[in-house]
Formats: sequence, C-alpha cells, structure tokens
Amino acid sequence: MKKELMAKIVLFLFFAVVCLLILIPFYAVTIASFKPGGDLIRYGLNLRFDLSVMSFDNFAYLFTGDHAYFTWFFNSLFLTVVQVVLTLLVSATVAYGFSAYEFKGKNILFICVLLIMMVPFEILLLPLYTLIFNIGLMNSYSAIILPGVASAATIFFFRQYLSGIPKEIISAGRVDGASEYGIYIRLILPVMKPSFAAMAILNGMNSWNNFLWPFMVLSDDKKYTLPIGLKTLLTPYGNNYDLLIVGSFFSIIPIFILFVAFQKYFIDGMTAGAVKG
Repeated sequence: MKKELMAKIVLFLFFAVVCLLILIPFYAVTIASFKPGGDLIRYGLNLRFDLSVMSFDNFAYLFTGDHAYFTWFFNSLFLTVVQVVLTLLVSATVAYGFSAYEFKGKNILFICVLLIMMVPFEILLLPLYTLIFNIGLMNSYSAIILPGVASAATIFFFRQYLSGIPKEIISAGRVDGASEYGIYIRLILPVMKPSFAAMAILNGMNSWNNFLWPFMVLSDDKKYTLPIGLKTLLTPYGNNYDLLIVGSFFSIIPIFILFVAFQKYFIDGMTAGAVKG
C-alpha cells in the first residue's frame, strides 16, 4: 500500500510539474497582452506582473483599430472548419474501407499510408508547390485545403479505431437490408464519435497554426491566415508589438473552445485509437 501511495504521489507531482511548464507560456502571453508593446521590446516576454504599466489599451486597439486582424482571423476560422470537416469525412471513409472490406492490394495500400506518415512535409513541399502551380490553384483556399483532405495519420487512427468495432454490426445491418452507405452513415459514424472528437482537436490545431504551406501559396494579403498576418506585423521598417501580442493571445481562444467542446470524447477516442486493432 505504501508503495502504491508513493507511486501515486510521484505521478501526481510529475504531472503537476508538466502542467505548470505548459501553463507558464500562456501566463506570460496573457500578462504581456495587457502591457504596451514597448515593454515587450525592452524586457522581452516575462512573468513580471506590474499593474502600473498594465491596461486594456491593446484590447481596445484590437477591436477598434485600423488593421486587418479580424480578416485574418476569420480566414483562418473558415479554413480550419472546412479542412477539419472534409478531412474527417474523407479519412473516415477511407479507413472504413480498409477496416470493413477485403480487396486485392489492401495490405499494400495500407503500407503506403504508413509510409506517407513517415515522410516529412518539407520533402513534399516542392513537388506539391509545382503541382498546385501547374493546375492553376495558386493564391486560392483550394490550394490550402485539398492537399490535406486525405490525411495519412488520420486514416491510420480511424482504421485502428474501427478495427475494435465488432464486424457483427455490419453483418446485422446487411441482414436488415441496409445499403452499404446506410450501414456506414447510420451504424458506423455514430460509433465513431470519440475518434472524431480526438481527430477534430488535433487536425483543428494543425490547421489553425499552419504557417508554412499557406505562406507558400497565398499572395493576396486579404486572403492571409492569422499566422501569416501576425508575421507581417514584424517588418524591418517597424514592429507592431501592441497588436502582435494581444492578437496572439486572442488566437488561443478558438483552440481552447474546440478542446472544451470535445473534451468529453477526447480521452476515450485517443485511448481507443491507441490500443484497439
């Protein structure tokens, strides 16, 4: 009993330290968002809580100032929603095909999915850029959305999750006269809610924070996503730290809301996807 208690205490202290290390950057950004930009230039991002220099001026500037922040914000929001929805639907359908059906070349195709997971995106950057340029999709949201619709990692996760679902569900649907599409939509998709929640959070974070690929294909500043827009605030001719720091703080809110909305299923989905199959 003493060993179990000590193990629990050590585990609790470990996760408390990890949690603290994660929260410190959020605390620093939150405090900095109430300070003038000049303070950030002089002292950098720090944990100093000084009421004498803190105010709501940055937030007032964010909502009333002459800038394109909310254009970038809603561009990112639109792209994230579309990308997450399409990625989940396409990847889940592909994974269902791998899990529910037997066909020639199935194992080879799934090995290809695994191999794609091992290839860093930076290696694919140049050929993907060339492809997008040749088919005339440069400076469009389609160029950002389409390459990630069939995500290898998401397909793998869904396939592992579906491997733990009894095949009797599919057989029962066929006996009852349901079509293959009906079985997938009415019987399989409702069971996949936890896995959808887990992948919605992970894909949503990746899409929301994506900088490199949108930066490569977008040239119209009205189409810029939030990470690109915030980067434009830092130039050799002047830096708008007032908007940069409060804009960075405000950009955390959508991901926080996404996690709170799906946290009920997140742990179940991640655990099931990791151990089933």
